[in-house]
Amino acid sequence: MILGLLFAVLTGSLVSLQNIFNSKVNERVGTWTTTTLVLGMGFLASFTIGIVFEGEQLFALQNMKPWYWFSGLIGVGVVTCLVQGIKRLGPTYAISIVLTSQLGFALLWDSQGWLGVEKVAFTTNKWLGVLVIVSGIIVFKISGEREKAVA
Repeated sequence: MILGLLFAVLTGSLVSLQNIFNSKVNERVGTWTTTTLVLGMGFLASFTIGIVFEGEQLFALQNMKPWYWFSGLIGVGVVTCLVQGIKRLGPTYAISIVLTSQLGFALLWDSQGWLGVEKVAFTTNKWLGVLVIVSGIIVFKISGEREKAVA
């Protein structure tokens, strides 16, 4: 469990770092160039590392459901929408909304058992957790607007 927590924290820090880099790239070039660069470099890196560590097993793609192949297309949507959200809302506000949306939809898919995930009971505590996060975003946004008004 500790290793899982460490990976989750590391992922959060890497995603935040990547989002900053993506938004800086997007300031210099267009959204589609940013998306192409980000996903293209990701492809090259993962392909190279996959060859080194997995060899021919990298190409063993049997028993995969057809809709799983669309994950890369979802990645295009993720990068494109995130870059645009950060451009319009700023990094902290955009990411807080993304994370809340991610948590809410994960909770929905888990509680319904959709897309082959194990069904997990939807509890009051989980609902309260989402509400606390949404409340935090609202407080964050309101406090930012008040600071602007005072300045």
